Amino acid sequence: MSKSFSEFATNAILKISNEEVLKQYSSSRQIELFTFIWAKKSPIKIIVDSIPFTIQPNQIIALTPIQYFQFLEGENAIVYQFNKEFYCIKDHDKEVSCTGILFFGNSIIPIIEIDEDEINSFDLTHKMFLEELETADNIQAEMLRMLMARFIIKCTRILKSKGSLSKTYESRIDIIRQFNLLVEMHYKESHSVAFYAEKMNKSPKTLSNSFSEYGKSPIQIIHERIVLEAKRLLFYTNKPAKEIAYSLGFDDAPRFSRLFKKNIGLSPIEFKKKNVQALSKNSISN
Repeated sequence: MSKSFSEFATNAILKISNEEVLKQYSSSRQIELFTFIWAKKSPIKIIVDSIPFTIQPNQIIALTPIQYFQFLEGENAIVYQFNKEFYCIKDHDKEVSCTGILFFGNSIIPIIEIDEDEINSFDLTHKMFLEELETADNIQAEMLRMLMARFIIKCTRILKSKGSLSKTYESRIDIIRQFNLLVEMHYKESHSVAFYAEKMNKSPKTLSNSFSEYGKSPIQIIHERIVLEAKRLLFYTNKPAKEIAYSLGFDDAPRFSRLFKKNIGLSPIEFKKKNVQALSKNSISN
């Protein structure tokens, strides 16, 4: 079972599948997508950042794109995967955002335990996901994002209510997690690696060295977050590119445009125009 959603305008991706999708991780590598693994009827054995885990039935584990993941064995799993463009492009309360409790906002690997009286509610949400994936219209993306927000809110509430955050989790990617969180907090005010290095009490060189195995440099992460927010504002608001540039901390609008085009391949104006045309075409076809 594998169903997916993609959105041309924002490059958003959502995948809903079973343990089959995990078999591509037979050896350890970065999982690259925000991922929930839900063990339904039997244990799921995995390794995350060199630490073995067994997800017991009625447990859900939450993983971030930067974590190294290996699937060992298991069946009857439900797997949700999505990229930043799918969920993080929308405004959310900090606790349930992409840097919230389940993701970069903590230094543990969250495991959510679903009680018997909560199973029906989670099963209903999953059924709604599957039904919505079969309904291709111009509000499908919004509905899927709302369902994911609902799923994340439910998981966050359970995690908080059961005190599951008391566990400690040490890994070599804590620095990267901390950096991602700081970028989320300050990307509008500072675009400099030195700014974040100082906040982490590290030199820029030391910080950059910590990313040597990550595949992205600190400056790339900063730029990607700026561009993601720019795409959100261009797609969901009527703000002109110049106003967006200033809101993202650029005194020089052309410099913002160059950064955007380097990452997207289109200028902000071209991106906006292309998406308006795509939406218009989609509305006509529906």
